[in-house]
Amino acid sequence: MLGKELAMTGKIAHAAERKGFELALNGVMKRAQGNRNEGYVEVINAIEKVLGDGWPPQAYENLRTAFGSDGKWSQYFDRLLERADLQYLKGLVMAFGFEGGFTGFRQTRRNAEKYGCGIPWIILFDPTSACNLHCTGCWASEYSRTLNLSFEDMDRLVTEGKELGIHAYVMTGGEPLVRKKDIVRLAEKHSDCGFMLFTNGTLVDQTFCDDMKRCRNIVLSMSIEGNRDATDLRRGDGTFDKVMAAMDLLRENGLVYGTSICYTRANCEAVTSDEFLDFLIDKGVSFSWYFHFMPIGMDTGMELVPTVEQREYMYHRIREIRGFEGGKPIFCMDFQNDGEFVSGCIAGGKYYCHINPNGDVEPCVFIHYSSANIHDKPLLECLQQPLFKAYQEGQPFNENLLQPCPMLENPEKLKEMVIRTGAKSTDMMEPESCDHLCTKCSHYAEEWGERAEKLKNSGEPAIRAYRFLPESTDMNRRQRSLL
Repeated sequence: MLGKELAMTGKIAHAAERKGFELALNGVMKRAQGNRNEGYVEVINAIEKVLGDGWPPQAYENLRTAFGSDGKWSQYFDRLLERADLQYLKGLVMAFGFEGGFTGFRQTRRNAEKYGCGIPWIILFDPTSACNLHCTGCWASEYSRTLNLSFEDMDRLVTEGKELGIHAYVMTGGEPLVRKKDIVRLAEKHSDCGFMLFTNGTLVDQTFCDDMKRCRNIVLSMSIEGNRDATDLRRGDGTFDKVMAAMDLLRENGLVYGTSICYTRANCEAVTSDEFLDFLIDKGVSFSWYFHFMPIGMDTGMELVPTVEQREYMYHRIREIRGFEGGKPIFCMDFQNDGEFVSGCIAGGKYYCHINPNGDVEPCVFIHYSSANIHDKPLLECLQQPLFKAYQEGQPFNENLLQPCPMLENPEKLKEMVIRTGAKSTDMMEPESCDHLCTKCSHYAEEWGERAEKLKNSGEPAIRAYRFLPESTDMNRRQRSLL
């Protein structure tokens, strides 16, 4: 009885907090439409009240300075408010911001303490391995193309995830829009969750745009490799034009969208050039995720892996693009080079994990080893699997946070964890031994290690995101001791 009463009290408190946040958001959006610079500063003031000393005081001052004038980021949000369907935009903020980033993240940290394991803030999962394209270097190509998570599987996953505080979900594939009807059904049922879809964009149509506007908790990130020739070379003839048509349709409907870019030895300069970024901004792209090419799979070598010189270029270029001054009015994140902002590797349940279309719970979309499956165990037990605990014990895998990954930059760490925990390859087609994978990466790891050490000692400023982590967990205390 007491447990039910506490649960009810918690629901009432959450509802009241949500209502207060929603009313404040309405006020801020209304104010921003009238006097936008003042409205943006009010948002920053509200964030400071919520996060308190989670960020250093100077971070708030920098934001107030940036948004208090007609600078790049003010123009960025001006354009967002002008182009976006405001009810859709509000829905995204409530789902990803309030439910996922604020109350959900807070709950995952409490449950991490309670259950003695990492509870991710975000779960990536693959509704299907099926795809209408077959792109070179896609991690999903390592799975069979006939696997699917049923709607019941996905519904149970999200239901169990919400009980742990997880309200942010990313869908990969395969091509998730092969399962459009089930995705919309899932988003409708779990309206308190945000769903981001990494998609090739070729299956976007008006009906799906209508569904997105109605649900208000789905956002797309479309894959693109650069210009028409580069995109079509990797993804097939005509793909670039289909992606452009999808962007135009999303923009006409006032929907927020971004891009997902895999940078390789062949395209990293092109996909970060002024011309390409201006092109994306003109198309209405609001954000872009940059992913370092990973040499996954028995038939994948190191030929497309960026050189250490190119990777250093990416390190500097992304920071230039998103700087408070200069750069471009588009938000960019480089998952391999931004380790210094998130205290190294975020996988293995620390902040995220991946569930493939067979139900295997993997540390990362690029690490295809596991000893737990959602068809056999509840989500919580899957998160408590030995490989995940080994990840959390070892994070960060290198005291230099520019070497975050246990595969690409610290291959001996991944090999040791997989062997020690008995995790098995989850590749349904041609299992790749951990020894084979890590041997491929060893020379690169050594080369990048030398370059990363020079960057670490170069004196470039960085905001260490470990400041956001609660002091109470042993894992985070270990992280701080290394920093």
